[in-house]
Amino acid sequence: MLESSKSQKQDNYNHIVIFAGGQLHTELILYTDSADFIIGADRGALFLISHGIIPDLAIGDFDSVTDEERALVESTSKRYVGCDAVDKNYTDTELAFQTALSYKPDLITICGATGTRLDHTLANIHLLRQAVEANIMCRIADNNNLIMLTKKEIVVSAQHLQHFKYVSLLPLSMEVRGITLSGFAYPLQDATLQIGQSVGISNELVAATGSIRIVSGYLLVICSRD
Repeated sequence: MLESSKSQKQDNYNHIVIFAGGQLHTELILYTDSADFIIGADRGALFLISHGIIPDLAIGDFDSVTDEERALVESTSKRYVGCDAVDKNYTDTELAFQTALSYKPDLITICGATGTRLDHTLANIHLLRQAVEANIMCRIADNNNLIMLTKKEIVVSAQHLQHFKYVSLLPLSMEVRGITLSGFAYPLQDATLQIGQSVGISNELVAATGSIRIVSGYLLVICSRD
């Protein structure tokens, strides 16, 4: 179940932050400082509430919390949308993501999208393609990574990277052509990366800003630290 598009179009949000039910760290709460709208998906809503953040929307089947915790989420959140754990077509994270997309914000940040379930992690990374097609900037953040996707250009700055040391490039399509990097330790000019290659791993920003431009394909840009 998704929020009705009619009610959503009445609002205009620049930055929507989603907290999903994967691995979450207190440090990620900082992303809510710039949020216009905060969504808690399943256990992500409980995490927010336990850290003093009231979700604007709590959504999911809430099968990873107890009945008492679900009741707390429902009574505390500004809006609550529950769904059946079996009779649904999307994961809780995608339910939250689809709702965020319908608001057409400038930026979506997803926390708790990575974790021990590799299938969920990969599925959540693949969600980034929907945002790219909708011309909405989206990023997945955890304690060690900031994951983005482009089919055109991404500009990163030292301030943007903050504590992330490495910038890695991985194709999300079979091939990415026309990759041009500037401001990095290992520049590229009109290069091609094919899926399965690791040549784009562990680059580093050496200028105040760095640009990553491509001609065709879908390129993952992963800022990371050990």
